[in-house]
Amino acid sequence: MKLIYFAWVRERVGKTDEQVEVPKGIETVAHLVSWLRSRGDEYEYAFENEGIVRAAIDHVHVKLEARIAGAGEIAFFPPMTGG
Repeated sequence: MKLIYFAWVRERVGKTDEQVEVPKGIETVAHLVSWLRSRGDEYEYAFENEGIVRAAIDHVHVKLEARIAGAGEIAFFPPMTGG
């Protein structure tokens, strides 16, 4: 699965994207975020406040409870404002 990081999430993780093999049992975006946080200090820092970071599965904005089965790409980004 491809993970893409934007804005300060990218800066904290230290990469724009990566290809990962998601372990069994990781079924939702929330599970994925928890697993990512366990991968190192940079991920812990990027996802330290899970309620702020937003996600999109295959270019569709989703909530943390969204299931990731079949996803080709998951993007993480901070909240956006604007008009």
